[in-house]
Amino acid sequence: MNKNIWIWNHYATNMFKDCAGRHYWFAENLINRGYTTTIFCASTFHNMDKNIDTGSKKYVKDKVNGIPFVFVKTPSYQGNGKTRIKNMVAFYRNIFPVAREFAKIHGKPDVILASSVHPLTMLAGIKLAKEFKIPCICEVRDLWPESIVAYGALKKDSLVAKSLYQGEKWIYKKADSVIMTWEGGKDYIVHQGWEKAVDLTKIEYISNGVVIDSFDKNSQESKLIDQDLENSNYKNIVYTGSIRKVNNLGLLMDAAKIIQEQGRKEIRFLIYGSGNEEEVLKQRCIDENINNVIFKGRVEKKYIPYILKNSYINILHNQSTSLDKYGQSQNKLFEYLAAGKCIVQTYSTGYSICEKFNCGVSVPIQNAEEIAKAVLNLCDYEQETLQKGENAREAAKHFDFGILTNKLIGVIKNVDGSGEKG
Repeated sequence: MNKNIWIWNHYATNMFKDCAGRHYWFAENLINRGYTTTIFCASTFHNMDKNIDTGSKKYVKDKVNGIPFVFVKTPSYQGNGKTRIKNMVAFYRNIFPVAREFAKIHGKPDVILASSVHPLTMLAGIKLAKEFKIPCICEVRDLWPESIVAYGALKKDSLVAKSLYQGEKWIYKKADSVIMTWEGGKDYIVHQGWEKAVDLTKIEYISNGVVIDSFDKNSQESKLIDQDLENSNYKNIVYTGSIRKVNNLGLLMDAAKIIQEQGRKEIRFLIYGSGNEEEVLKQRCIDENINNVIFKGRVEKKYIPYILKNSYINILHNQSTSLDKYGQSQNKLFEYLAAGKCIVQTYSTGYSICEKFNCGVSVPIQNAEEIAKAVLNLCDYEQETLQKGENAREAAKHFDFGILTNKLIGVIKNVDGSGEKG
C-alpha cells in the first residue's frame, strides 16, 4: 500500500494558480503512482495583492487537476518588510492547528515533506512529525541566512545571523532526511563545520527540473508572434527573467556594447521580462546608442518555451555570489536545457551542469569582456553551437520531473523504512 504524503510549501499557492511548479509536479507524479498527496500552503499569493478567502475558518481545501491543496489562513503582505515576516510567522503558527484538524478528518500522513524558502516551515514540519510519530523530510531550496549574507543584506557575524545559523544547524540535525536542490549541499555543511553534528549520509540531492512533454506542448500550442525573434537575419541572444538591480543586467548591456563596437551587426540581445530596472536600462541604451539590445517586456509563462526554442543562444545570467560553488538549480536553467539551444552562463559554478553535459559555455570571470568573448566565439563556430544545443536537450532528460520523482520516492522509502538505506 502506497503512503500518504503531505507537502508543505508556504508559497505553493502560486502553483495552484499556475498548475505548474516543483511541488505541483511532484504531487502530480506521486498521485499517478498511487501515493495520496496533499499540498499545504498559505492563503496568500506571493508578489500578488490577492488572498484566498478562508472566512472564519483556519483553512480551506480545494483541488486542481486532481491535486488537493490546503490553504492555511495568513494575512496579506507587500514587499519584503515587516508584513511579510508577519505572514511567515502566521503560517508557522497556524499550520499546527490546521494539520491536527486535517489529520482528524482525513488521517495523519506517513511522511511530511517540509520545504523552505524560509526555515519556519521546516521547523514546523519537524515538530508536527514528532507529534505524529512519523518522519519529516526537510527540503532546502534557499539557504537562510547564507544567501542573505551572500547578497550583503546581513552580516555573517551579526547576532541575527548567528541565531539563524544555529536554527539551520538544528534543522539539519533533527530532520530524518534533508533534500538540497544543488549538488554541493554536503560541501556547504562541511564548510560550516557541522559535519560532526549532522549525518552527511541523510543529505540528498534533488535538483529543480522541467516537465519536457508540457514544455514541448506549450512550444507548439502557445506561439508568440514576434518579428524580432523570428528574423533569421540575426543571431538572437535571449534572456528571460526579472529586470531588477539584483539581476545586474547592466553587465549584459556592457557586453552588447562591446559586440556592437566590433561591428557585429548580426548579433543582438532580446530581453524578455520586466522589473524596476527596465526603464533605467532602456534609457541607458538610448543615451549610449546601444542598438543591439531590444527590451521585449513581460510575456506570459506559456510563451517561454517557444521563445527559448527560437533563439540562437539562451543566456543564463544573474549576479554571481559565493554560493555558486555549491552548484546551480535555477528553474530557468532546466527550461533552457529543454529548449535544445546552446547556453551561455555568465559566471562559473561548482558542479556545473553546462560543463558536465557540454551544453554551453560558463564564463570564467563575470565581466563584460568575457561575456562578449563567449558570445562571439559561439557565433563564429555555428556547428559547435548547434551540437551544444543538442547536448542541452539530452541533458534535460536527466532533470524531467518523472526522473526527479523517482529520486523523491527513494528518499520517502528510506525514511519510512520501506526501502533500503542508501
